[in-house]
Amino acid sequence: MPDYRLDGFTPADQAAADAKDHLDLAGDDFRVLAGHHTADAAHSFLVLHDSSATWGLPGAPQLVSLHIARDLQARTFQVEHAQHAMVPFAQRWLVARGCDPAAIRLPEGRYSRPADALTTEIEERIVRSGGRYQVLDHHTRDGEPHETWVMVRDTDPGAAQCPVRLFLEEAGLDAFTYTVREGAFRDGTSANQWLIDRDTPLPEPVRHPGAPDLRARAALSRSSGTGTRPTADAARVAPASEPQQRHDRRRAR
Repeated sequence: MPDYRLDGFTPADQAAADAKDHLDLAGDDFRVLAGHHTADAAHSFLVLHDSSATWGLPGAPQLVSLHIARDLQARTFQVEHAQHAMVPFAQRWLVARGCDPAAIRLPEGRYSRPADALTTEIEERIVRSGGRYQVLDHHTRDGEPHETWVMVRDTDPGAAQCPVRLFLEEAGLDAFTYTVREGAFRDGTSANQWLIDRDTPLPEPVRHPGAPDLRARAALSRSSGTGTRPTADAARVAPASEPQQRHDRRRAR
């Protein structure tokens, strides 16, 4: 069971008490993928994997982002939490609540790694996107093929022609790697139709003249060692079949 560092603290209100009860009931179902505790002990930011999700509703998200705020003088705490399908979106949620993006990376060497620089660039953009992406839908798949997708509305003016974006993560379990790709669609109907048919490549967003080549920049930062560490994702998405033992691609080597 994760250590939430709440010894000696009491819930600030009924909502915090209910949240603490939920954490206690989850027990060992929750596993910490990444965590950051501020130096003054006032805040904890955690990305958790919920192993019980694989036995729940088909396609349910398997990640939980958790923010614990402590009043060190009153010895009380508040809890916020949310479910997510992909790690970058869980990290983004925590960054919006004051977490340093660099502090909530997944530990290097313990989980599957990005297969290429484009995956790293897309994930980094999600983590630092603030309120740009409004999540519309998502799905996690435990069976073959192991994949996760998140559909969002992109509020950036440059995406006005194709504002619905589909982030598709595909795991390569044999190589212990994964890829994330971004597709651009006019609307949710078009995106859903692509998910059903998949008879064409995922339509990439149009790169406007003069826009920075983010793919090249990501490759340069990785080769120079100056970029931020890549992030990985624990969940997968798409219609799930009958319950089965989950093959967690984030498991330790």
